[in-house]
Amino acid sequence: MENKKVFFIKSVHLTLFILMCLSLFYVLYCALARIYDWTLFTAMAVILIDGLSIVLNRGRCPLTVLAEKYGAEDGSVTNIILPAWCARYVFKFFTVFFAIELVWLSLGYFT
Repeated sequence: MENKKVFFIKSVHLTLFILMCLSLFYVLYCALARIYDWTLFTAMAVILIDGLSIVLNRGRCPLTVLAEKYGAEDGSVTNIILPAWCARYVFKFFTVFFAIELVWLSLGYFT
């Protein structure tokens, strides 16, 4: 059984993952409905801050490093909700999805 610190880190990661998913789907909703307000920009900021933290950490989630520090077997913080084969591609998928949303938002705004 994992220690309480690792479980807490995984719980925080799960919460942030859900926030990220909600932000991505809200941006998609705004692109479809042509909504351009502060909540859209807040959702976009959440996505960009998360992406920046991963890029600055050389492609690894900072919570993974923290989980390793406190004794996670493989450092993974994703096994609460996603299997390992899926978790490997989440960042790449979200990046492409967000880029498509940005193009869609731009087309809707400028046309």
